[in-house]
Amino acid sequence: MKTASRIVGTAAFRQGYFAQDSPVYGAERRGAPMVAFTRFDSKPILERGVVSSPDVLVIADASLLDDAQVRALDGAGSATQILINSPNTNDFTSLALNHTGSTAALGVALGSAAAKLAGIEKQFVEQAVREELAELGLDPALLEKNVQLAIESFTVAAVCDRRQSIAWDTVGGQLKLVTPTYAGPWAGTPSVCSPPNTPLRKTGNWRVTRPVIDLERCTHCWICFVNCPDGGIALTADDAPQIDYGICKGCLICVEECPIHAIAKC
Repeated sequence: MKTASRIVGTAAFRQGYFAQDSPVYGAERRGAPMVAFTRFDSKPILERGVVSSPDVLVIADASLLDDAQVRALDGAGSATQILINSPNTNDFTSLALNHTGSTAALGVALGSAAAKLAGIEKQFVEQAVREELAELGLDPALLEKNVQLAIESFTVAAVCDRRQSIAWDTVGGQLKLVTPTYAGPWAGTPSVCSPPNTPLRKTGNWRVTRPVIDLERCTHCWICFVNCPDGGIALTADDAPQIDYGICKGCLICVEECPIHAIAKC
């Protein structure tokens, strides 16, 4: 799919558009689900990142429609053109095998088909395939087989009828793209704001020495509260630190961290 997105981007660029393409994938494992995005426009493109509402959506394998984690139809709307590689609709896998003997050429087939649906002319698709594969150092004979694959894929590409897709009605039509939002520091530091979780084991029994806070000198900076590894320091109603000696193990990190040395070892 990375190759497919690059073919679409290069073909659009050769036709005179501004273009960008970018893949997104996790651990590099052959066969793992991944996604690639391509944008092109007649004017400079300022947006970056995920394409949340695609005009053309290409799914490389029909089995992805049933995967709740992949959610292949996310973001597709009523105007989105959907192309699914499937023996029942567009069998690009068989085309790739027939032309090159390998499914590695599937990206060429899908990129060419996607370019057609996006309104790119065939001559620029062929040019893009030659450019992209030449950069990979492909043997000239194999490159020509891929070009012929691209031409045939461009010719046979057809949009899937959503009425024939169970996945669209039962899964895809209900899913929305989730954009993470900033939750603030408290969400990331539960050990600081949550009470100790050892009510049955008083770890204070492990202590040899203990820290003592001089509250008359304390500036309420909360540094001891934040740095206590055991949640043994709480805050009172007036935001003063208070040590729970039933939990405090006597590590004395608070003694070391206090900037004005208002905590002493006893």
